[in-house]
Amino acid sequence: MQYRDRGVVLRTTKLGEADRIITIITSGHGKVRAVAKGARRTRSRLAGHVEPLRHVDLQLYRGRGELDIVTGALTLDRWPALRSDLDRLGTAMTLAEAVDQSVHDRGDDPVPYQMLIGALGRLDRVHSEILLPAFLLRLLAHEGTAPMLGGCVVGTDCNDAPIVAFDPASGGVTCATHRRGRSLSAEALEMLRSIIDGRVNAVLDIEPSSHTHEAAAAVTRMWEYHMDRRLRSADLLG
Repeated sequence: MQYRDRGVVLRTTKLGEADRIITIITSGHGKVRAVAKGARRTRSRLAGHVEPLRHVDLQLYRGRGELDIVTGALTLDRWPALRSDLDRLGTAMTLAEAVDQSVHDRGDDPVPYQMLIGALGRLDRVHSEILLPAFLLRLLAHEGTAPMLGGCVVGTDCNDAPIVAFDPASGGVTCATHRRGRSLSAEALEMLRSIIDGRVNAVLDIEPSSHTHEAAAAVTRMWEYHMDRRLRSADLLG
């Protein structure tokens, strides 16, 4: 069956002497894995269109196996500014890895694709330290695994004790009475609440500080707890 879709190339792996297997998050078919035959040859009509972090218009063939076949590809956007800056490129790679980790094959949910397109477009224009944690937190919320941030997750007998920590294993924030996890400042907590509430743009404009570092670290711990794996690309951001 032939079909057409738009997608972002999340990663590629070599296959044989000249082919590539590409993993794509698409608009209408979820996450797709497909073979781009001859894509590693310089004269291939697919070469350059099926590289990681390319937004492409794809023609594919679905057979009986697990891998589809790329029969045509046209680059829609390659976000050149983020490719020319190592910090932005590292963030972009981590965004793509997060989508790859969290989205199952062959789904029909367009939201991860839409979120990734929006995040990469913003990253191409301006680099915000809070963009990655905001993306991860919104993706967790979309998957139904966002942390509880409204009040202490451990108990109700808090006696108005302030929120002072964040514990992924407990599922959210804890108060001074039931403290678990690592410290979390009121400023970092407010950033996380703003992201969950959909006020992301205001948070993205915040200048880097110890509070943005706290918020980012809390989200990364929550992500890795739920996914049970590290974001390897995030190591490039250290």
